[in-house]
Amino acid sequence: MEKMPHWADIVLIPLISLFLAAILSALVILAIGENPWAAFKLMVDGALMRSSGWGYTLYYATNFMFTGLAVAVAFHARMFNIGGEGQAMLGGLGVAYVCLFIPWPHWSLALIGASLGAAMFGALWALIPAYLQAKRGSHIVITTIMFNFIAAAVLNYFLVNVLRPPRSMDPATKTFPDATHLPSFRDMFSTAETIMFRGAPANVTFFIALAACVLVWFLIWRTKLGYEIRAFGHSESGAKYAGISPVRITVISMLISGALAGLMSVNTTMGESERLVLNSTEGAGFIGIAVALMGRSHPFGVFLAAILFGFLYQGGAELALWTNIPRELIVVIQALVILFTGALDNMVRMPLEKLFLALRKKGDA
Repeated sequence: MEKMPHWADIVLIPLISLFLAAILSALVILAIGENPWAAFKLMVDGALMRSSGWGYTLYYATNFMFTGLAVAVAFHARMFNIGGEGQAMLGGLGVAYVCLFIPWPHWSLALIGASLGAAMFGALWALIPAYLQAKRGSHIVITTIMFNFIAAAVLNYFLVNVLRPPRSMDPATKTFPDATHLPSFRDMFSTAETIMFRGAPANVTFFIALAACVLVWFLIWRTKLGYEIRAFGHSESGAKYAGISPVRITVISMLISGALAGLMSVNTTMGESERLVLNSTEGAGFIGIAVALMGRSHPFGVFLAAILFGFLYQGGAELALWTNIPRELIVVIQALVILFTGALDNMVRMPLEKLFLALRKKGDA
């Protein structure tokens, strides 16, 4: 018998953890001489109360959905993929090659090609750590961390020595052809009378991220492969007894995880920069870990957590612009969210379990 209802584990524990993180964040803001309530109102106004703010919030959330889903799929197979950052970097390389060297007639076809290129490059970068884990016993955490640094070096080499335009000093590719430029939210939702999402980088890739959430849900809970991934994650010995190959599940799970992380680069490289730049990922691969933890590795939870972290990113930019609160405070708030949703999960879980057990006994009496 479960110690608490499933909804409490999925919804209540993350909400309480978020509330505790918010209280500590408010204390930190007080300690530096600012008003927490005024800071919160400024974050809400800058990130949610204007269409331009929503455009930035959803742009960041798109990145975090892809990387959060990448971590979540690996979690279900009992693997901790910390290589999302490197996989997204190499995914950007796939996007650049597809956009620069294939003459696309329309952005819709270019989007399909770039998505395939990003997913393929990201999956291939995850394949080596997956093989080392499955065949050689190398720990996935160590290898994926190392591969982040290798990916940064590989990307730097290509941008400086291979893809950089002649006479350019900037380590970046040239701008992609016009036919590959994706429609932004401003293009999609503005009218002749009203300009929406002015200056915001949100684009059609957001809907690709939503589709990815649905597809991951279908994969994990409605397919044989998803059942095998979850069974392997719950018990490797039990899965082996049932005829599930640990090597096969390890490799396939990491390929899917790497592909999802690579897809993030479609948003940053093709949708926003319209060229490949050196630091396009901006730490989103690591934020995906927090998003997956807070979302309990469920696609809907990942979606909600990605929106929250998108709000924190955009709201933090507003705080840095209009107050004396440093931009780095948002990193502190993110760290507190990770602390309570991950490392201190039992601090919230155990009292709730005791509460629900007590209520159940009282109801049975």
